[in-house]
Formats: sequence, C-alpha cells, structure tokens
Amino acid sequence: MTQQLDSLKQLSMVVADTGDLDAIRRYQPHDATTNPSLILKAFDLEGYQALIDETLAAVKSEVSDADARVEDAVDRLCVAIGTEITKIIPGRVSTEVAAKLSFDEEASFEKAHHLIKLYEKQGVSKDRVLIKLASTWEGIRAAERLEKEGIKCNLTLLFSDAQARACFEAGVYLISPFVGRVTDWYKKSTGTESYAPDEDPGVKFVRGVCDYASQYGYKTVVMGASFRNTDQILALAGCNRLTISPALLEELSSAEGEVTRKITDEGSGTERLDPIGEAQFRWEHNEDAMATEKLAEGIRTFAADQKKLEGLLAKRLG
Repeated sequence: MTQQLDSLKQLSMVVADTGDLDAIRRYQPHDATTNPSLILKAFDLEGYQALIDETLAAVKSEVSDADARVEDAVDRLCVAIGTEITKIIPGRVSTEVAAKLSFDEEASFEKAHHLIKLYEKQGVSKDRVLIKLASTWEGIRAAERLEKEGIKCNLTLLFSDAQARACFEAGVYLISPFVGRVTDWYKKSTGTESYAPDEDPGVKFVRGVCDYASQYGYKTVVMGASFRNTDQILALAGCNRLTISPALLEELSSAEGEVTRKITDEGSGTERLDPIGEAQFRWEHNEDAMATEKLAEGIRTFAADQKKLEGLLAKRLG
C-alpha cells in the first residue's frame, strides 16, 4: 500500500519546515524552509554544536565591535545552517531577513544582498536560496527589486488576499499563505472547536489564493504553510508546494492510502486588474481583522525569537 507522503509528493512538491538535518534526511523533501523560531530550536541540537563553534570563532576573529558581532553571528549561523541543508536537498533553502526590518524596504533589500554574499562565500549559488521576507508593503517592494536582480524570494506571514495580490503583481517567485494560524484565529474568534477540512478557514483561504493565481495566470509558486494537522495538508493536495513540519511528515509517512487532488490549475488567464497601490493595499489588508492581527503577531513572534537567538549567541561569544 502507498504511503500518504509518497502519494502527496506526486501532487505537490513537499518542503520540510525545519532546520533539523536528521529530519530532512529522513523525509527527503525537495526544498526546506527556515525562520528565526526554527533556527532557535536548531541551536540546541547536538549535530549543530561544532558548526556553531566554528561560526562564532570566525566572527570573533573578523569582527571587533560587540554589537556588530552578534548581528553578524546571527546572519552567519543562519547561512551556515542553510548551507548544510543545501547539501541534503536537491532544491532551495529559504533564509529569512530579520523580522525587525519588516517595515524598512531599503534595509531589507540590503540584508538580502548580504545573506546572498554570505552564501556565495560558502560556495552556495543564489539559485539554491530563497530570501524570505514578511508580506508587508515594504517587504513586497524589496522583493520586487530583488527579483529583478535574479534573487528569488519567499514572501511569508501571508494572511490576506491583498497581500497575495500584491505579491503576484510584484512578480515574487514564491508566497507562503498560512493555514494553521488563520484557523487558530477563527477558532478563537468564533469559539469553534474544529472544522471539517473543506470548511477549515485556513484551507479555504489558501484555496482562494491558488484560484486567484490560476484565474489571472500568475506564475508565482503558492506554498501552503503553518499546518496544524494532516487533514489540512491533504485538503490542499495539488497546491504547488506544501511546507510541512517533521511531526506531520512522520504522520503522513506512517499512514497508508492514495491522496486525492484537491487543487487544480485551470489557467483561465482572465485579463488582470490594474496593479494594487499602497493605499488600497493597506486599506484592504486593514479591513481583514484576522490578517491584520496575525501579521502583526507573526512579526512580533519572529522578532522575539531572533532576540532570544541573539542573546544565546552573545553568551557564546563571551
């Protein structure tokens, strides 16, 4: 009998949502995504300790200013982990621009270039990397500039139709609309304990994003993210890509059965709308209470985890 994970891989490209090298080896995804929270978890893994020591030793020898050392250490560690991941997967690894830069287009643009240069020093081409940015207006504008230079981007923390539309129009390579966090908000807001897969608000949101891309003929890759259970994943079978945590990858690999396609790309190519402007983007996003709250919360959470990581690295740096 076919494993669900193997069957799913026939319909959607599976991406590992982790920095754990052992998990990536076990489930053999095509791509892998990281973020400050996942890097923070990886910090304590035994297999990374030598890499961390090596990275910090290089920082100590090359950077004299204490504050600059910590920021540089974070960037180098994220790239070092990403580099190890590229040795295992055939595709790309996503590496995130610091959440504190989410509302600064120029700083995000410059940080992205810095991360790419660090990767190139490790012998990793920009073709193996996705620069991950928050789907703020500023993040999308930075991504638009980077894409024109051949640096591919992954726009994350995406919760609204306005965000998706702006990303499509900017020519972004990949977007990561969130499923689980959308559902979390609606459960809390409505008091609903659970949803059937086809009625799940997070699933419906991502299906809508996929339908929009198909209707208007956008080539941006849609990657469903932030899953809470395998029902949500299976309900999005056929989505371009799905980034999945090790725990849910294990469930899928342990379950038997053929997976049915739920999303198809009809490619109707309807005439596109005029590009969304900043004022319209901010208004439409603001009108969605869930999206407004979850974007702000996501940025705060990633920023807090980055700060924790900085604290741990500062201690190791002495």
